[in-house]
Amino acid sequence: MKRKLLMTLALAGMSLAFTGCETPVVDHGAYLPINVEVNDLENRAGIVLLSRRVQNSVTCPGIQETRLPDGRLQVVAHLRNRENRRIEVQANCEFKDAQGFVLDSTPFQTVFLDENAQQDVRFVAINPGALRYTIRVREAR
Repeated sequence: MKRKLLMTLALAGMSLAFTGCETPVVDHGAYLPINVEVNDLENRAGIVLLSRRVQNSVTCPGIQETRLPDGRLQVVAHLRNRENRRIEVQANCEFKDAQGFVLDSTPFQTVFLDENAQQDVRFVAINPGALRYTIRVREAR
């Protein structure tokens, strides 16, 4: 009796071990991107705040854009501290062409904002082909 049970269990175990599972084919060719319009704020907005803490602390009541005599784009952002404490943020600007591709990216500038104060931050494109821009503000590092 034990021998039959042992043989049955051994055969069942071997049949399970040597039978393969069919896995579906994953690669069927090209795929479309998913959620292309989710979290694409940098493609549409003039200024983006890169973290929740910056979003709670900083606002931008206005952006001024002008063309310099040599054709380059100049952007001035008015950053305002919404808190009752002094904060330190960093801002940069990405200048883009008509299709939204980045032509020039400025280095991050450190901005010290006193309590409830406003300060202007100025960016100038190197390339005269810049038509659009996105100002990015993050916590200071």
